[in-house]
Amino acid sequence: MKHGVKLLAGLVAVTALYLGVCVERTQAQEEDAKPIPAARTILPTLDTTVDDTSQQSPDNLKPDVEPLTGVQNPTLGIPESRHSYWVPGFQYGNLIQSQPLGAGPSSGWYTTNYLAGNLSLLDTWSHSQLSLNFSGGGSYSTDSSQGGSYFTELGVMQAFTWKSWQLQFIDQFGYLPESQFGCGGTNLAIPCLVGSLGLQLPGLSRSYVPNQSIFIAGGPRYTNTFSTQATYDLSSRGSITVAGTYGILRFSDPGNINGNDVLANLGYNYALTKVDTIGVIYRFGAYQFPGNPQAVGDHVINLAYGRKLTGRLALRLAGGPEVTTFRVPIGSATNRVIASGGASLSYALYRGELSLQYNQGLTGGSGVLAGANTSQVSLGVNRQLTRLWNGNANFGFARNESLATANGVNSQSYNAWFYGFGLGRPVGRHVDFSFAYTGYTQTSALPTCVAGKCSTSYTVNRISLGFQWRAQPQVIH
Repeated sequence: MKHGVKLLAGLVAVTALYLGVCVERTQAQEEDAKPIPAARTILPTLDTTVDDTSQQSPDNLKPDVEPLTGVQNPTLGIPESRHSYWVPGFQYGNLIQSQPLGAGPSSGWYTTNYLAGNLSLLDTWSHSQLSLNFSGGGSYSTDSSQGGSYFTELGVMQAFTWKSWQLQFIDQFGYLPESQFGCGGTNLAIPCLVGSLGLQLPGLSRSYVPNQSIFIAGGPRYTNTFSTQATYDLSSRGSITVAGTYGILRFSDPGNINGNDVLANLGYNYALTKVDTIGVIYRFGAYQFPGNPQAVGDHVINLAYGRKLTGRLALRLAGGPEVTTFRVPIGSATNRVIASGGASLSYALYRGELSLQYNQGLTGGSGVLAGANTSQVSLGVNRQLTRLWNGNANFGFARNESLATANGVNSQSYNAWFYGFGLGRPVGRHVDFSFAYTGYTQTSALPTCVAGKCSTSYTVNRISLGFQWRAQPQVIH
């Protein structure tokens, strides 16, 4: 917990610096501004008839009006979409990787070839919108222990808007050979290689999806998160948000811990100005582990603050107490009280964007622990380097402590890092090329054994090359 509190304090300080810059720039324009009624709009995918650079210009973005106390992360804004469309494509990727702990008989490098088909869809009507991103395919490795496999990712959002109501149904499904931690989360494409054909769906916040930030959880896994969210405007300033989420994490290989997450969310939002909002959130969570007698209940109350400047800044801060109860006592304890919270920041740079996310609180344990106290942070930056080349860099860290550790019992804990960079450019009108390096490091308090090999630390290095082809968008209406 000490690690998480210190890290959260540092992130809040950094965020405050960015916020101060934005306040100074905009204070003169905002002094006489009055709050306006909370608008309601539909979350779109990318209009692929417009190039990415112009999409991100503030002049081409509509405000992101998602509720502060909702289940999704805030964004810099929503690109204008002139048509409903669908666009197919496919991609090829080659991954060169060093051997992880227990992965094979040798300690050398091996390669894996990926081939996938992609589809993005946007269908908009006067009061509703359907968004979909799909990617699915197979892979073959030169390492005999890895062999061939397949993967699928699907993200779907159906949204409805009326005068005072907003209703959303969101589903994120994945069948992947390994953890998504470090691979973009809702990036519906080959992990860590190339992006989806449309704009990535605004992702569910980490607090609402099964956590996968312990790398040692091995083998393919299914994960699915379904969420329903409704927001009602009580007045021109205030609104109430209700959401329910159900998530599962299932492993194909034995030795991992499957999990079910059930979350219920109630929030109140109040607009102080056109760009500043405060809120209060109550969230109940139930974490179950099929075949394991332990079950964990969770109650969270967070105060929240948000600030949005379209095309420039999207900030959300939340924090408060968290009360956790245990079906099976840990030591002599049947409950505990800790601090929980999170931060999300998107900040527009010159021809680029900086993003930061932080979360601290109870998670399902990533398939390794039956519940965990988790502190997780990620930082990413992307920038258009030249007219054709774009670059990105990213870093992430997660610390997972068993619930026994949190109650004063000497037990297992895991630290995980990812770090990397990438370059990409278009090749003609319909093909994109990408190159990336990513490193993964994990340490543990006690030795971890896989396939007869035991260690308290290991590192994996990966180099990837990818090509993605997309057809001309097919206009629906």
